[in-house]
Amino acid sequence: MALTNPEITSKLGGSLVKQFSVFLPNKVGAMLDIVKLLSTRNTHVVALSIAEQTDSAIARIVVSDPETVENIFHEHDVPYSVCEMVVVEMQEVATELAELLAALLMAEVNMHFSYPLLTRPHGLAALAMHVDDAECACSVLQGEGFKMLSQADISR
Repeated sequence: MALTNPEITSKLGGSLVKQFSVFLPNKVGAMLDIVKLLSTRNTHVVALSIAEQTDSAIARIVVSDPETVENIFHEHDVPYSVCEMVVVEMQEVATELAELLAALLMAEVNMHFSYPLLTRPHGLAALAMHVDDAECACSVLQGEGFKMLSQADISR
C-alpha cells in the first residue's frame, strides 16, 4: 500500500520529485532485483540512498518514471511508500551548499534527509531533500536564486 502526499506545483512549474521508500530484506542482491525489475519497463533509478538495519533495509529511490514504478510495485507486491522531495540544482556546490542551508535555517525549514542525484539533468550537481515544508522551501530557495527541479526535469 502506498502512502502519498498532495502534489505541490504552485511555485515550481511542475510537480515535486517523487521518492519511493522500498522495504527490502537485508540480503545480497536485493537492490539489484529492484533495479532489474524497473529496467524491464525502461525505468531507471536517478537517485539512491540505502539505510540498513539488522534484518531489513530501506532503499530511498528517485526514478525516471514514477507512475510506471508504482504500477510495477503494485503488480509485484513490492512494499513501498511515497513522499515528495525538493530537488535543487547547484552550479558551485562548495559555496552554494552553505547558502542553501542558511536559507532553509532562516525560513525555519527542517531537512529530514537528503542525498545527491546520480544523474545530472543539466550537467550540474543536484541535491534531493525531504523537508518539513516543501512549499516554503521552494519559495525561499527560488527567492535566493536556486533552480528547483521538477519531476519532468529529471525524467527521461
